[in-house]
Amino acid sequence: MVARLIDGKAAAAALRANISAEVAKFRVATGRAPGLAVVLVGEDPASSVYVRSKGKATTEAGMLSFEHKLPAEISEGKLIDLIEELNTDPAVDGILVQLPLPDHIDPNQVILAIDPEKDVDGFHPINAGRLAIGLTGFVPCTPLGCIKLLKAELGDLKGKDAVVIGRSNIVGKPMAQLLLAEHCTVTIAHSRTRDLPDVVRRANIVVAAVGRPGMISGDWLKPGATVIDVGINRLAGEGGNSHLTGDVDFASASQVAGAITPVPGGVGPMTIACLIRNTLVSAARRDGYDLPEET
Repeated sequence: MVARLIDGKAAAAALRANISAEVAKFRVATGRAPGLAVVLVGEDPASSVYVRSKGKATTEAGMLSFEHKLPAEISEGKLIDLIEELNTDPAVDGILVQLPLPDHIDPNQVILAIDPEKDVDGFHPINAGRLAIGLTGFVPCTPLGCIKLLKAELGDLKGKDAVVIGRSNIVGKPMAQLLLAEHCTVTIAHSRTRDLPDVVRRANIVVAAVGRPGMISGDWLKPGATVIDVGINRLAGEGGNSHLTGDVDFASASQVAGAITPVPGGVGPMTIACLIRNTLVSAARRDGYDLPEET
């Protein structure tokens, strides 16, 4: 068996095309464009790349992009002052503070400062609580992208056994909540789970978000399982070169799984597309504008 590749690039391109069309309609109806503000603290190379990608995707969708690049030594108070300004800026519908932050800044305090109605990353406790009890709110972009890929690949997820490997607030926990909402039977596992390979082997759906390159091998998988690899790990190679790899050992897993996301080209593009989607949803809510359910 050779697994089908789940093409995140193609799925993200289709979603972004749909969003661009809806943004055009929104601009005609309201006379304004949705706006996304992204805040970058410091010069982390990976974060800088992500911020550029997000800004490009925002403008390509017909939205306004506001980038705030701050020095690494900025105080937590000054950063929160900026967030409070963005909270009250009528041109800004979404606020994203790029993580990780420098050690002297508490990310929890920063997330708490963001208006939950502009929290397009879905990290604010109010949005996390809404997700947990089944109310409307913003869902973190990576899990949202994962669930869209799973539903496109499998259709109805009802009754399937799903294992989420990883328990972070950004991916693992919200991913489990989304799978529960689709009526899956969900297990949250992690690096300290006893007999982890046996736990994973029971699952029809495996979402790997543990942050350990190549941790999940093919012999951990049920034949035919659908595997979503959220991991993005940069490994050094010969001659100073590096390459990206996921949390799943792709070579062995692709011989057992029924379908699998590659790294890169799987979940990553969907994360950015869902960020743009959340920004449009925020703008629509603020203006009382009705979006199609499939957006």
